Formats: sequence, C-alpha cells, structure tokens
Amino acid sequence: MKILIKDVLLENKTRDIFLNNGRIEVISDRCTLAADKIIDGSGKAAFPSFINGHTHAAMTLMRGYGDDMPLKEWLEEKIWPLEAKLTEEDVYWGSKLACLEMIKNGITVFNDMYWHWEGTARAVMDMGIRGFISAVFIDMFDRKRAERQREENIRLFEISKKYRPYVHFTLGPHAIYTVSEESLRWAGEFSEKNDILIHMHLSETKEETDFSINRYRMTPTRFLNEIGLLSERFIGCHGCMLNEGDCDIMRKTKAKLVHVPVSNLKLSVGRAFPIVHVAGIPFCFGTDGCASNNHLDIIETMKFASLLAKFFTKIPTFMPARVTFEKATEEAARIFRLGEWKIEEGLSPDIILIDLNRAEMVPNFDIYSDIVYASNGSIVDTVISMGRVVMEKRYVPGEEEIIEKARLIAHDLVRR
Repeated sequence: MKILIKDVLLENKTRDIFLNNGRIEVISDRCTLAADKIIDGSGKAAFPSFINGHTHAAMTLMRGYGDDMPLKEWLEEKIWPLEAKLTEEDVYWGSKLACLEMIKNGITVFNDMYWHWEGTARAVMDMGIRGFISAVFIDMFDRKRAERQREENIRLFEISKKYRPYVHFTLGPHAIYTVSEESLRWAGEFSEKNDILIHMHLSETKEETDFSINRYRMTPTRFLNEIGLLSERFIGCHGCMLNEGDCDIMRKTKAKLVHVPVSNLKLSVGRAFPIVHVAGIPFCFGTDGCASNNHLDIIETMKFASLLAKFFTKIPTFMPARVTFEKATEEAARIFRLGEWKIEEGLSPDIILIDLNRAEMVPNFDIYSDIVYASNGSIVDTVISMGRVVMEKRYVPGEEEIIEKARLIAHDLVRR
C-alpha cells in the first residue's frame, strides 16, 4: 500500500512523507507521487511509534481487579485463581483489547509473556501490529512438567511461522524461582540454536534475590551467567534489585533490560531500577500487565522513568526528555532487532502522528519535553503499522466490538 502524509511536522519542518508498503521512499517539501491513501498531516507531527518492552497483554481482563493489596495476597487470592480459568478465547479477546489500547497510545510493537500463546498471536495478527510473544515457561522444579513445557515451546516455535510477520516467537522462562536450572540451561541452548530472544523476569524483588542466594549461593544475574543464559539475546525485565556487579555482568554478556517503573511503584517492590549502574546496558521501557499497572501507556511510563532517574540521582539533567523518548523508540527497536527506527528515506519504522492542537502540546517550545512531561497517549491521532493505517483520527476499526466483548468476558471470568 502506498501512503502519502501531507504537510506534517518532521524535525521542526513541514514535510510530505511517502511510504510504499511501509518503507519510506520520499521525504520532501512537496511530493506528487500517486498514493492509495492520503493523510492530512497539518497540525500534526510525525514520529516513529513506541515499543512496549514488557507486557502480559490479556491481563487487560483483570484491570482494577484486586487493587491496593499486598503482592502475595494479590497473586494468591485474586490473580492466580482467575488465570487458572482462562481459555484461549478469553486470552484472544483480552489481547485484542490490549492491542487496541496500545494502538490508541501509539504502541505498535510489544514484548509479551502469557498463557494460551495462540490466543495472543491471533489477536496480534488480526490487529495488524507486531508482538514478540512467549508462552509462560514454569516447571516449578518438576521434571515431568519441565519436559511438557519444553515440548510445548518447541511446538509453538514451529507453528509461530504461520503468524509471521506479525508475530515473533520468543522464549519466556518466568523467573529463577519458578523454573529449574535444567530448563533454564535448555532455554539458553534453544535460544542460541534458533537465534531467538529470551524474555524473563529478573531481580524484580528482594524475595527473588534471597531465593537465589539461598539456593544457588549467588545473585540471579550471576547464576544465569554461570549457566550460560545471558547473551545479546537475553531481555531481563524489572531489574530493581540489580547491584553494580550484576550490571557489570550484563554489560559483558551484552544482555538487555526493560525498565518497568509504574508497575514496580504500584506493587511496592522496595527499590527502584538502578539507573546509576546501568550505563552501557541497552534498556527500554515496559508497562507490565494491566493488573499491576492498570493501563498500557508508554508516554506515562517515560515520564515516571525520567522523573525517578532525576529524583534518585539528584541530577535534574539526568535522562532528559529526548533521551527518554529515544529509549522508547530507537533503542527499543535495536533491542528487538527491528532495524533503524527513524523517519528517514530508505527506512521502515512504524509511524505515529501526534496532534499538536491538544492543549498540553501548547505553546510547544520543545516537542520532546511536551511529549514526555506534559502529555499521555491520548495525543496520538494516527498510527501506521507495517505500512497499514491501523488508527486514524483516534478511531480503530472494530473497536466497539472489542470493548464490548472484552467487558463481557472479564465479568464472566470472575463469576465462573
């Protein structure tokens, strides 16, 4: 599909942008090439789309269910009993709602770990965005369960090919306290053999660190390095309890991180992402699931991340707005192997148009400052994913059915 965006602000200049099947072919003052779709970009600014580095998409069905509870009680009394009742169809509609919400917030790529893998994969393909999707790998140190989990992941890896280019299969060992050493070693070998990413919770809580030290006599990061799991394919999420030595290991192994500030604050994990120690480690941002964050807005997440960095370092210039923005776009794209995520000729980023006539975007002295500090996802007007317009004038085709269906399923799930 050929798309022409007319009179849009790009790096402080009004330009036309011509895309052919998602690839930017022309950026000029005035483009006269014929297009299948013309978008009026006046009063809007063009940017590469946002990337959500850590989600449990179908947990949109649990938004607001059991809030303001201690973590252990919340999991054992609310979340786990509900998840035990989920079907693939539930996950499909919960994930469609998540995709809808992310599109509305300018997110076209997300990294997910959840149950009923194909439910999420189908939703991603139907919504026309990209998902790096892992099945939850948990064996609870049980050998038979571990064998079943490995077989299931091999099966999902094979069938994932039918969902390309929308879905990228990843491995999702949940955490060191739910996955045996043998299974973690297998995940590392499978990842290396097939060159696929590993998506894992890492050093999220003190309890996790205590478990690792008691069982393995070392921190989670050092343990994962000892068994060969850390590499440029490893993406560790949260990282709140990482120490300086852990970060040195992450740098040496070229592993990556995802900063999840809103969820970590809400669940009171007790410590913030160690921003001072992570220099040299590529990291992006994640929202987590809607049960622990309540919504899927990377712009809000960027603000929390930047403000926390300034607060804890006592340096007001730390993580300025543009650097923060680039971590949610360009650096995230490098972490997920998506190529150069910039609006330049010859490149193929997904593109969002931001409404400059929103009150929070005025007077617009610095657009990156306005986005990171003043706004939220509602400033996004139009979204182009993989060369296709998936939202225009804040409307996503079929959104009414998704909202109604997800609402019914969520309430039915609680009653089952």
